[in-house]
Amino acid sequence: MTKRVLLTVFAVLAIAATMLSACAPAATPTAAPVQPTAAPAQPTAVPPTEAPTVAPTEAPAATVAPTAAPTPVPPVCNKLPDAPAAPAAGQLGASDNPIVIAFVPSGDTGKITKAGTAIADCLSQMTGLTFQIEVGTTFAAAIEAMGAEKAQVSFLNTFSVLLGEQKYGILPALVAIRKYATNDLDPDKALGGQLEPFYKGQFIAGANTGIKTLADLKGKTFCFVDPNSTSGYIVPRIILKANGIDPDTDFKATQNAGSHNNVAIAVYKGDCDAGVTYINVLTDTSANLAATYPDIADKVKVISDTDSIPNDGMQFIKSLDPKLQAVIVEGMLAMAQDPGGKAVLKSLYNYDSFQQVKPDFYDAFAAVLKKAGVDPATLVK
Repeated sequence: MTKRVLLTVFAVLAIAATMLSACAPAATPTAAPVQPTAAPAQPTAVPPTEAPTVAPTEAPAATVAPTAAPTPVPPVCNKLPDAPAAPAAGQLGASDNPIVIAFVPSGDTGKITKAGTAIADCLSQMTGLTFQIEVGTTFAAAIEAMGAEKAQVSFLNTFSVLLGEQKYGILPALVAIRKYATNDLDPDKALGGQLEPFYKGQFIAGANTGIKTLADLKGKTFCFVDPNSTSGYIVPRIILKANGIDPDTDFKATQNAGSHNNVAIAVYKGDCDAGVTYINVLTDTSANLAATYPDIADKVKVISDTDSIPNDGMQFIKSLDPKLQAVIVEGMLAMAQDPGGKAVLKSLYNYDSFQQVKPDFYDAFAAVLKKAGVDPATLVK
């Protein structure tokens, strides 16, 4: 894990973060109305002293159709050389007992469902196994699906991985590699666009709220993502406390919006004065908030960043056959090398690639959190 992870802010803190009660997510955005087409200009009158000139008959000009969006390239899902023999009825991976992949609802659940289904279909073609997806209603629901072995594969966020490791022995297998997203306040903005296994969070505020620093957040309304969100709850609460702000008592009101997209939209609409998301949800192509709110980057401003956080990725339950684990990893790495597969992964959680990791990959980050007073072992029930 990168040495950049939370070394500065968290060394001074020894207060554990506590969970907030969840509230409903922000409302679904309404599409902007279509503007009426302007009426055609009136023809110029012909002076009465002159005979009108008869224009030659012309075919009407062809209407230029708008340029269609390029058709997405489908992923190449060729059968893997190491694909297992077709499982018998009742065995895990058979059509009557599919391998279930759990996803966290950290973005647009419709897009996650679409991309997750494409991943499951591609893995089925590559491995000969049957896969099914589940998008959790909360981050905790995805963890519990793994714990109950109702799901065997997961794409959990970073803190959920730590909780899953402590509670159920969930095994990290792949870490996501992304083009590093940044903003103007980020001291590491020179890394922008480089492939990295870590990211940061950002505190945002409405441009007309007068909030310019973390100190200005006292007495304001604030949106978190979800109690199990690393950059949208856990790490920000540590930073707030390190800056003299108690997130349980110093805000006028708080809510958990359910996703990073919802936090940004809530701040844009004024439902919250400020909030916290990953960098940079305002301009991220996967979130694509500007498509619905073209001025969101003008009306919502970044006021501060977190330190580095290791990326999320893919995990397995510990009881899953190692041979099945290996072929699923092989399939995901193959998708990450294929243009069509890359497009699917990009639309899922903005993945650019994967790196295979050992089960202890997140241990160093867990130790940093523990030193800051947040021990995942004490938060599991």
